[in-house]
Amino acid sequence: MAEAGDIVMKLWRGDASGGGFETYRLPAQEGEVVLDVVHRIQATQAPDLAVRWNCKAGKCGSCSAEINGKPRLMCMTRMSSLPPGEITVSPMRAFPVMRDLVTDVSYNFEVAKQVPAFMPVEKPPHGYRMAQVDIDRGQEFHKCIECFLCQNVCHVIRDHEENKPRYAGPRFFVRLAELEMHPLDTLDRRKYISEEMGIGLCNITKCCTEVCPEDIHITDNAIIALKERVVDARYDPIAWIGRKIRRRPDPLPAAEAATHTGAAAVRARAVPDVAVD
Repeated sequence: MAEAGDIVMKLWRGDASGGGFETYRLPAQEGEVVLDVVHRIQATQAPDLAVRWNCKAGKCGSCSAEINGKPRLMCMTRMSSLPPGEITVSPMRAFPVMRDLVTDVSYNFEVAKQVPAFMPVEKPPHGYRMAQVDIDRGQEFHKCIECFLCQNVCHVIRDHEENKPRYAGPRFFVRLAELEMHPLDTLDRRKYISEEMGIGLCNITKCCTEVCPEDIHITDNAIIALKERVVDARYDPIAWIGRKIRRRPDPLPAAEAATHTGAAAVRARAVPDVAVD
């Protein structure tokens, strides 16, 4: 039985083979965040506890976890903001558990390799210039700290493991929106976003926006905007007629856009040189 003023925290302990919650009790201290308490438990009661963290300032995205069932950053969740009673801290459910609170988020880094790179226009004699409105439009997307909380709550990933090979997820739709809206970028990714990144699987529940610690409007400003561009490229008859009248090229095939990804570059470097007699 915990005494008044004590903290009762249940931490998930285990690995890929299984595990469960273990209960820890310790005195409360004023001004703490959840990560402070986890560190105190690690220092005094569970020295083998695995937890990932870095900056403790809400900017590295390392300490993502589920606190009382809600995905949050441990370093930005004040103990005083939580309801009285037991506090549960568990690893993100969408990714494989490595040990305790640490999950394997390498899926996200593999997806990052699939994003076609920025391809600017040739630098003009007077240098690059951008209107302030274009700078402001993309500024929000630059705030992403890659905590992957949005990926964790996306049910397309969380509830359907089979979708991972063909679905980028909210974090990378933000990246793709940043590239697509950049006025100096020349690469047409619309078919690639539809056919390879799987944006059609997203049904805009806005759960990703709700958990974003940087308050990025992922659904409204990135995903919906990309969906509109994809639909314009594929189904809009007025856009099709406009391309024909103005003699503009049709949207770039997905396979061609794929040649501009980091994964394609890695594959190219892996091909051995062939000696020519």
